[in-house]
Amino acid sequence: MMRELHTRFGRDNLGFLWIIGEPILFCTGVAIVWSLIRPLHEHGLPTTAIVITGYVPLTMWRHSVARSVLAFEANGSLLFHRQVIPLDIILARIILEVIGTLWAGLIVGGGAVILGFMNPPENYGLLLLGLSYQIAFCFGCALVIAPLSERSELVEKSLGVLMYLSLPASGAFIMVDWIPEHYRWILLLSPSVESIEMIRAGQFGYIAHAHYNFFYATWINFFIIFVGISLTLRAKKYIHIQ
Repeated sequence: MMRELHTRFGRDNLGFLWIIGEPILFCTGVAIVWSLIRPLHEHGLPTTAIVITGYVPLTMWRHSVARSVLAFEANGSLLFHRQVIPLDIILARIILEVIGTLWAGLIVGGGAVILGFMNPPENYGLLLLGLSYQIAFCFGCALVIAPLSERSELVEKSLGVLMYLSLPASGAFIMVDWIPEHYRWILLLSPSVESIEMIRAGQFGYIAHAHYNFFYATWINFFIIFVGISLTLRAKKYIHIQ
């Protein structure tokens, strides 16, 4: 993790603080723009809080997936050490992204609470549980994408487009309760939607009318992580060290 910080941010200027600074800039910018162009409340919920509770977990996912692409090739020299395996590389990158995004969300959300744009969470336990499920989802996606990007150039090149196309299914800017009932099951297939619904239920309480299923969220994230670990443990023979 220390090596990753040094190679990515260096020691000049803010250095390691950019691991928090980057998500802060993203989250703050999006929250300000949405608060200016949208009504103060949508479906009875404050717009600023909707954006922050959606964009923070979305940023965590996007950054985690982006940092997993060709992660083994970029750190391939470490694999000459017998103690280091591909799983260590992914763990180091995802832990850093998660820590940075969580701190950014805490700072941006805390600032919004102090300025009166949102209230403190109604249920901290449920909010933290939702964040835990989102972290598991980010970890699973990274474990899947990292080895696949080593095997196929198509995965590497098309991932950016696929991530943008998947935004409507992320649950970041809408809630399941806002769409017609007979279409909700489609959105609830997304693990990210399950996580963000829990986060918003923790933030807003019962007025959010959140939809989530603990059983589904648990087994789908477990399945993704299981597949990702299986692919990662077999990735070493596909890694090309420059």
